[in-house]
Amino acid sequence: MDPTAWYMFAIFVATIIACITQPMPIGAVSIIGFTIMVLVGIVDMKTAVAGFGNNSIWLIAMAFFISRGFVKTGLGRRIALHFVKLFGKKTLGLAYSIVGVDLILAPATPSNTARAGGIMFPIIKSLSESFGSKPKDGSARKMGGISCFHRIPR
Repeated sequence: MDPTAWYMFAIFVATIIACITQPMPIGAVSIIGFTIMVLVGIVDMKTAVAGFGNNSIWLIAMAFFISRGFVKTGLGRRIALHFVKLFGKKTLGLAYSIVGVDLILAPATPSNTARAGGIMFPIIKSLSESFGSKPKDGSARKMGGISCFHRIPR
């Protein structure tokens, strides 16, 4: 094999080991691995950043930033409580409301991953927790299972 391929393999393995052992956050480890490959000359900058030019990557990244904001500010919980107020007579009504919101968001967010993980997940999680359904205490079958089942993309 070409020595350049071995260098890239060594940096890749070192990055994976650092991600597993976590001497620093995973984002920092990844950026360091990326930077070393460019500085050493294994790949040129244009080739290294080619994957970041895809719009889908940025759509998914921004959706996860929005998701983090939903969780940090409590907006997901407030939206979930609004769902309970409007459709909370039965869990089936809540499930239909989740599907309805997903249908409304679909044209605006074409990526299923971004919509499911970034926007709908914090709302569904807060909705399930408002009914006392948490994944770790054995109550996940109360509401969490049904709400996630209705959100599975088909």
